[in-house]
Amino acid sequence: MIEAVIFDMDGVIVDSEPLWLQAKKEAGARFGFTVTEEDGAQTVGLRIDEISQRWVRTKGLDPACADALTEAMIGQVIAQVRQLDDPMAGVRDTLGWLARSPLKVGLASSSPLRLIDAVLERFGLADHFQVRVSAEHLPLGKPHPQVYLEAAAALGVLPQHCLAIEDSVNGVIAAKAAQMTALCVPEPALYRDQRFGIADFRLPSLADFDCPQLRRLLGL
Repeated sequence: MIEAVIFDMDGVIVDSEPLWLQAKKEAGARFGFTVTEEDGAQTVGLRIDEISQRWVRTKGLDPACADALTEAMIGQVIAQVRQLDDPMAGVRDTLGWLARSPLKVGLASSSPLRLIDAVLERFGLADHFQVRVSAEHLPLGKPHPQVYLEAAAALGVLPQHCLAIEDSVNGVIAAKAAQMTALCVPEPALYRDQRFGIADFRLPSLADFDCPQLRRLLGL
């Protein structure tokens, strides 16, 4: 039986993937390399410092610039988030619906905690989450399951009794590796991507969250 719902953040709560792509491209230009659309797609759901390390290896960068590259991307996305008006469609209604249920609610993200806090503060959502866990200082980010395992432990719920909400393939892999039930809400262009077949449920948007299948799953 599901006892907790754990949200990813980027692409689930906030439409930050376009912001990350822009930040990646501008950081690349600043540090003298090109970030393609494919580069952006391949790094969705990964921890930002791991993206920087990947580009140090694949773009021929000086390893000494990795930290500065990471900070440049994070700083730009935080600045852009503070200009947004609303979270993604269905987020407020879903969190309100969960607040009226006995389920625990957490957040598990590859993004650094300061970005998580900026997003929740911007949209006034912090009170909806009993725990928020960042993979920032964990040995590995998604698709490794540790951030989800940490969130479940902080909520006091077994991973097998958690529903994870994800938008990326890397995130779904992490959730399933943690033995959680996975709901994916991919971006429209990827909705029928066969790689999301490992998820237990798939929705076009969180606006569709209150549906019979999920009500049965959640015992509500």
